[in-house]
Amino acid sequence: MKKVILLIMALAMIFSLTACSGQWKDSQNSLNTVSKLQENQPTPTDLDFSLERYNLIRRAYWVNGQREKAESVICEVEKPLGYIVLVTESGSILGRFTVDGKVSSLNSFLTPESYYIDSGRHIADVDGSYGENDSGIFFFTPDGRYIEWTGTYLYSDIPFEIDDPILKVGE
Repeated sequence: MKKVILLIMALAMIFSLTACSGQWKDSQNSLNTVSKLQENQPTPTDLDFSLERYNLIRRAYWVNGQREKAESVICEVEKPLGYIVLVTESGSILGRFTVDGKVSSLNSFLTPESYYIDSGRHIADVDGSYGENDSGIFFFTPDGRYIEWTGTYLYSDIPFEIDDPILKVGE
């Protein structure tokens, strides 16, 4: 009986080591593939201006009551125009807007989410707050209006119309 139990334990150990070996090999293959892709398609180092940071700076002023400063932030590149349709959970169209520049995530930040190494304290965001934002997006319209949205949306760099939205009923 002891021999059977020892045999079963040995087989289980061999199976476990084989599975771990396969997982390790898969992980190594993934790392090698990513390394090759990064070498073949490196991160651009010649970007001179970020529309994302531009939006974040404008938003920091805007949501903190400093709209004149938000409107005076200079964009050093030609901003593209985009087009967005905000869709409710039921499929209704809440609104259509022209986007000045780009749509940005409410969870993009100007500073990294980090802490002071010496003190172990978290660093506050640019507005002095901690924590995270709602999941969603924000954007500005060409006339300077600010819009946040936490729902579904369609976005394109070409104008489009949705004539017959599908209405979901029930689950």
